[in-house]
Amino acid sequence: MSGGVDSSVAALLRLREGARIVGLTMKLWDSECDGDAPDKACCTADHALDARRVCDALGAAHYTLDLRDEFRRDVVDVFVSEYLAGRTPNPCVRCNTYLKWDSLWSHARSLGCRFLSTGHYARVVPGPFGPELRAGKDPAKDQSYFLWGIPRDLLARTRFPLGELEKSETRDLAREAGLPTAAKSESQDICFVPGGDYRELVRRRAPDATLLRPGPIVGPDGMVMGSHEGLACYTLGQRRGIGVASNRPLYVAALEVETNTLRLGDVDDLLVRTLHLEQENWLLAEDEPLPEDIRIKLRYRSTSLPCRLYRRRNGATVVLEQPATAPAPGQSMVLYAGDRVLGGGVLARSE
Repeated sequence: MSGGVDSSVAALLRLREGARIVGLTMKLWDSECDGDAPDKACCTADHALDARRVCDALGAAHYTLDLRDEFRRDVVDVFVSEYLAGRTPNPCVRCNTYLKWDSLWSHARSLGCRFLSTGHYARVVPGPFGPELRAGKDPAKDQSYFLWGIPRDLLARTRFPLGELEKSETRDLAREAGLPTAAKSESQDICFVPGGDYRELVRRRAPDATLLRPGPIVGPDGMVMGSHEGLACYTLGQRRGIGVASNRPLYVAALEVETNTLRLGDVDDLLVRTLHLEQENWLLAEDEPLPEDIRIKLRYRSTSLPCRLYRRRNGATVVLEQPATAPAPGQSMVLYAGDRVLGGGVLARSE
C-alpha cells in the first residue's frame, strides 16, 4: 500500500471479497539523501501514514517494511549505472520484480499471507496452461507493461482487484467508502527523482563518471555541431534539449561510448527491424506453444507492433513486420498476444 487511492481501493475490494487483509507499505527512500522531495513523491512519511489511516478505517493491521537497502541496491544503483553505460533503464519494472514480487512477498509470507494484492491496473485470469497476466480493462490506465518481470509461479498468488475497473470507478468506490485517500492526486514522477531530472541524480551519485564528461556532437554529415554535457544526459531518439541549431529536425541517433561522441541523425536513421533482448522473463508454460499473432510494445504509451519472436538460449530476438523508431538499449520490451502478456526483456541492441 503506497498510500494512494489505487492501493487503498484494492484493499477495500479484497476485504469485501472476504479476505483477511494486512496492509504492507515499503519504505524505500530517504528524500533527504538526494535533495528535498516534494509531497507528491511516494517516499514521504505522509504516504505511509495515509496507508495506515486506510487500514485503520478497514480494521486491518498495517506494517511499514524497511526496504531501503534493497531498493538502493536493486533499483537506484542499477538506474545510475545504466545511464552511465549509455542505456535508458526502467526503474518501475525493477521495483516490481525485485521489491514487490520478491522482498515484499517474502515479508508477506512471514506474516502468514497467502496472496499479494496491489493497486495495479492489470488482471490475472485462468488459462489452459495456468494463470495468465492480462492487460487492465481501462486502456488509459493499463499497467501490464511494467509487470512482465513477475515470476510465473507467483501469478497464482497475485491479485489485481482493480483490473476490471476504470480509474473513475476506483475514485467513486473510495468516495462511497469514505476512504481518507479518495481525493488524493497521483504522482507521475519516478519516486526517487520527484522533480523529474534524472541527470541531477546521476551527477550527484557519480560526479567523476566518464559519461558525464563533455564531448563532441556530430551531425549526419560528420561535422561537429557543438559539445554535449555527458552521454549519460541523453537517450536514443531524443530531439529536445540537445543544444544545437539546425534547419531540420535532428535526433540522438547513437551514443558512442568509446569516443564519448553524441551522434545526431534524421528520423529515418532511427528505424530498426530487429531487437535483441536480455534479462528475459517468460510467463508461458514450458510446454506451451507460442501464439501465432504476437505483438510487442517498445514503450509504455506506444501502440503494440506485429512481430515474430525467436526464443534462443543466448537471448530472444524479435523481428518487427515493419520498421519502427528505435527504442533505447536498457528499455523494457514487452510481448503480447491480444491482451495477454507473454513475457518480456530488456533491449540489449537493435538493428
